[in-house]
Amino acid sequence: MDFSQNNLFGYIEDLQELTIIERPVRRSLKTPEEIERLTVDEELNDIERAVYLLSSGQDIQGTSVVANLPVLMQQNPAETLRRVLPKIREVLHVAGVEMQLTAAVAFLTILQEESVSIHTYSHSFLHIILQNLEHRDAGVSNAWLETLLAVIEALPKETIRHEILNPLVSKAQLSQTLQSRLVSCKILGKLANKFETHIIKREILPLVKSLCQDVEYEVRSCMCRQLEHIAQGIGTDLTKNVVLPELVELARDEGSSVRLAAFETLVNLLEMFDADDRSQTVLPLVKSFCEKSFKVDESILVSLSFHLGKLCNGLYGIFTPEQHLRFLEFYKKLCTLGLQQENGHNDNQIQLQTLEQEKKYISVRKNCAYNFPAMIAFVDPKNFHLELYSTFFCLCHDPEVPVRYTMAIVLYEVAKLLDSGVYVIHKELVTLLQDDSLEVLDALISHLPEILELMTTRGENSGSESKLLTVPDLIPALTTAEQRAATSLKWRTHEKLLQKYACLPHIISSDQIYYRFLHRMLTIIMTNNVLPVQKAAARTLCVYLRYNRKQEQRHEVIQKLIEQLGQGKSYWNRLRFLDTCEFIMELFSKSFFCKYFFLPVLELTHDPVANVRMKLCYLLPKVKSTLKVPTDKHLLQQLELCIRKLLCQEKDKDVLTIVKRTVLELDRMEISVDAFQKRFYENDLLDQEKEREEQLLLEMEQLEKEKQQNEGRSISDKIFEKKRKEGKKSKLVRSQSFSTQALHPKYGNIDKCSNKSSATGYTSSIPGVGKGSVLPFSDDSFRTRSTNISGNAVFSSSTPIATSSRNTANSVDQKNNGTKDSHSRKMSLKNRKSNS
Repeated sequence: MDFSQNNLFGYIEDLQELTIIERPVRRSLKTPEEIERLTVDEELNDIERAVYLLSSGQDIQGTSVVANLPVLMQQNPAETLRRVLPKIREVLHVAGVEMQLTAAVAFLTILQEESVSIHTYSHSFLHIILQNLEHRDAGVSNAWLETLLAVIEALPKETIRHEILNPLVSKAQLSQTLQSRLVSCKILGKLANKFETHIIKREILPLVKSLCQDVEYEVRSCMCRQLEHIAQGIGTDLTKNVVLPELVELARDEGSSVRLAAFETLVNLLEMFDADDRSQTVLPLVKSFCEKSFKVDESILVSLSFHLGKLCNGLYGIFTPEQHLRFLEFYKKLCTLGLQQENGHNDNQIQLQTLEQEKKYISVRKNCAYNFPAMIAFVDPKNFHLELYSTFFCLCHDPEVPVRYTMAIVLYEVAKLLDSGVYVIHKELVTLLQDDSLEVLDALISHLPEILELMTTRGENSGSESKLLTVPDLIPALTTAEQRAATSLKWRTHEKLLQKYACLPHIISSDQIYYRFLHRMLTIIMTNNVLPVQKAAARTLCVYLRYNRKQEQRHEVIQKLIEQLGQGKSYWNRLRFLDTCEFIMELFSKSFFCKYFFLPVLELTHDPVANVRMKLCYLLPKVKSTLKVPTDKHLLQQLELCIRKLLCQEKDKDVLTIVKRTVLELDRMEISVDAFQKRFYENDLLDQEKEREEQLLLEMEQLEKEKQQNEGRSISDKIFEKKRKEGKKSKLVRSQSFSTQALHPKYGNIDKCSNKSSATGYTSSIPGVGKGSVLPFSDDSFRTRSTNISGNAVFSSSTPIATSSRNTANSVDQKNNGTKDSHSRKMSLKNRKSNS
């Protein structure tokens, strides 16, 4: 560092700047007088302290007292109501926004905790709530209103009528403030369910009509949204005669927010209208909304797209075929709204969209994606491919993430609706699995096991054929999705995906899981840096191991777990080995764990890292619970020996403490025996079921091997039969040629030899040749060949020996026959010489 004079002056100036920066901080500290003023006598009890702070303290201290009011009500309700609550009532008249909001929440908490009876609550707290309802700050007013609406649910009818309904008549008049009338609308909506129909008709409905015709559009809109609650309180008849006419008038209101509120209320009340009302009143209004949404009133477009599914299904029974088609086309148009490229070209007449319009159009398409299952029900799942598949394709490939995200969420509902036709959307499932956005992937994998199960069990082809059909592009998509999640920073998505991949044994074959997923899980355990991800991979690996159908592959995986994790160089891997063993104890039978993992786990008692030994000590009670006596008596002795060594040789204080605690726990444990016991009945039954399933897997593997061998034998038999037929055919051809041609006398012996050789060559090929055949060794030679082709896996250990003895006998026969043939040839040559 350079400490020359010029640089030194520069450093001094920098230090002076720092002191200037620090000065305001020092000035902001409390002075001794302020500290004295904020100090409270420690000898005061909670009630006295609260009264003192509310009387002479600062606002922040008063707010603290108000926030602590529910606790005071629990500790000493009588004194709190007598001394603290009146002070709070006085302070709230001049209190700021923060204290008002805190008081509203505190009053609601006292009601929910039932610190006092409802009669006491209404007598002490209700007046304070009503006084602050019309606060000038809208946020404060809404907070007190929420508290009041919750209180109305608990209050008796008479109290509501005298304390709330009667004053409401004057509060709802035009002469009152806008805030007062808005509050009145929401209270009326809540009161509709508290009184009988005749009281509502006489005292509430006149106020409702008045507020529906208020001069301010905010009031009309607010009252319109409360008509749904009022309709539920007055029944269908009054709804038809009173509420529906008001809704029709509000649907034609000049204010767009009022029209929007009327439309949404109409949709929510569809079930309360009969067929005549729907066809004569509701349907024309809905058609009008749809027609104006593009040309005149785009403000309703987002809401219309959100409620369109409910609307179409609610009016389904009254639609003519033409109307049905029109609403379907309207939905399809909304699904592509804002996508300028249509039919392969850009429409130049469309003006440049503003940012607000673009956001609106994205919301519309997102709502269309949300309503897609409802539209499938509208067109009937049987017509999905013809009517909606192209729209489904567009929504799954939409350029905006929120739209694809919504499609990923509803894909499970779509799959359930399609039922046996679910195979149609397989390509889109693969597309969403390979989506660029991890949000889409995260939404999709929430129901991925259920979707895959539907595709493999309800597809066009059921069983193994369906699995084979879905595998070719599904497996690469699944592996790609996992790799993208692994390389991202969103480890929770990766963890969730690994957990969901545990369903794959029910979807694809054991070999595909072994070669494409199982080793990947082991790699994640050893290389990933996020503990929840490693644990998710370990559990999924154990599930794959649980359902693996080849013993050789299972042994290989077990060996890798022991060598690469349990005996790994990194202590982190050895810790993950213990996690994996915990999952194995959960998923496998006790005998399986004891056979393969019990001793490797105990070896970690000598681990050089204290954290590994500590984790092992926590796991030892579970390890001991896998033992059964007297079968596992030797393993129990090994466990006791390891614990003694830990007690005697452990030098780490923390580990030794845990060892001593574990020893006490192990002493209290009871070991299950081989026979069933009442106290272990459920656990033993579950373990027996796991053991039975593991044995079943071994038996299935053996059956598959035998099946493969039988298939191999049948193939060899077919080849042999084919050769035999070809031999018969060639023999027949030769015999025909010999009969048609005149042979020279000197070829007479050759003819006999040829007949003899043909008999020698083909008689052995004919199955079922008896002892009196020309060649007595032919039957044994056939058996030997068929045995060699089919393999020796199915036969016992004595079989190869018998086969080899058979081969020796055949070779002897062949030698003897060869001697006879050579002798006959010599005799024939001698005869020729004598003749010549």
